Amino acid sequence: MKWNIPNILTSFRILLIPVFLIVFYLPFEDARFWSAFIFWLAAITDALDGWIARQFNQFTEFGAFLDPVADKAMVIAALVVLVEDYNAWYITVPALTMICRELIVSALREWMAQRGDREKVAVSNLGKLKTIAQMVALIGLLWDANIWTFWISIVLFFIAFVLTLWSMWEYLRAAGSQLTRN
Repeated sequence: MKWNIPNILTSFRILLIPVFLIVFYLPFEDARFWSAFIFWLAAITDALDGWIARQFNQFTEFGAFLDPVADKAMVIAALVVLVEDYNAWYITVPALTMICRELIVSALREWMAQRGDREKVAVSNLGKLKTIAQMVALIGLLWDANIWTFWISIVLFFIAFVLTLWSMWEYLRAAGSQLTRN
């Protein structure tokens, strides 16, 4: 395996997951801010590793495998923490839907790749928009700095929820001919 900057950033993101979880539960006043900061740092490294890989042609098989795993693992960790912390339907329903969507779309992509049709379910602009809304909402909900941060984050969280359902539908529709074959 070739260690390059994108692979180092992706590996760093994996290492941030337990740090994020520990910091979130630490009993000090600024724990929420620091956990939101760690999540933000992971989100930035996600964008940065992809940009560097594209700009400098630093694609590897390791990165192709680990990058989406790192992204999903950090987001799922944050969603689970928020479900437990808020203990409210308006967090739980969208969060569990988002987790289920990630599992469904990941399985769909793997299945389509086995059939040679991976490009039909490649990451779309709709999926990217969902990810941006989701990341910003999660940072705000993790931080929970004040009532304005909370409400803006809830609105973004529900936008991400709608985009989650819409993008999942689009991916399933794109794979429809393969899914309905005998």
